[in-house]
Amino acid sequence: MNRSTGAGEPNRTLELLWRHHVPADAERPRRGPERTHTVDQVVDAALTLADAEGLEAVSMRALASRLGLSPMSLYTYVPGKAELLDLLVDTAHLRMPRPSWRRTTGWRTRLTRVAEANRALLASHPWLTEVASLTRPPLGPGTMAKYEHELSAFDGTGLDDVTTDAALAHLLGFVHFHARAERDAARTAQASGLSDAQWWEANAPVLEVAFDPATYPRAVRVGAAAGQAQGSAWSAETAWSFGLTCTLDGLGALIERPRKRSRAQTS
Repeated sequence: MNRSTGAGEPNRTLELLWRHHVPADAERPRRGPERTHTVDQVVDAALTLADAEGLEAVSMRALASRLGLSPMSLYTYVPGKAELLDLLVDTAHLRMPRPSWRRTTGWRTRLTRVAEANRALLASHPWLTEVASLTRPPLGPGTMAKYEHELSAFDGTGLDDVTTDAALAHLLGFVHFHARAERDAARTAQASGLSDAQWWEANAPVLEVAFDPATYPRAVRVGAAAGQAQGSAWSAETAWSFGLTCTLDGLGALIERPRKRSRAQTS
């Protein structure tokens, strides 16, 4: 299956994405037999398949079989896999929780919740880590609602519009990278049949001889300290906590800079 959004026929894709909002094709005559399913049911079936088996399992033939349709009749609902991918991504975005921000909630707490919500999204739909959607996102109601909600987390920060967009992209980029790393680690453990602790234990006899502290003093010292603290060479939770703190600290410096300048000018 194609891994980039925005690759389908633009008009038809947008028409499908906004089908509940813009009845552009309500009067369009359709060829072929009467439909027995809805586009929503097709998307739900594809979403279930992708979540269970990955994007590679979402073929039009497999989807048609799941729905009890012929492959050709499936194309009367969705023109192809490119359009289907946009529908999948937008639907996943649409179903994300979007609680309103309280006025007393600070920007750091709001951005932390944005990051955590996106981490949960990628954990629920791991295939999203493989989708390229930065330059041509699916411009449907789900993606637009997600973008609007996440932008509102920056309200009161004083950042201009362009910087706000870049700051959000930077935050989501960290989340996406972390989710991909976490998924890769899980796949490695599953494929090898060994946990990280078991893998290191199996390699310990050779490593004790090969890793000479006199030759690699820093690597041996730091690696041993990190491994002991984390229980492995890499910990998803440690990486998440440290990475998110650093990301927010960096955005904090950006947000606080104009405020410090303003205070200096008035003092």
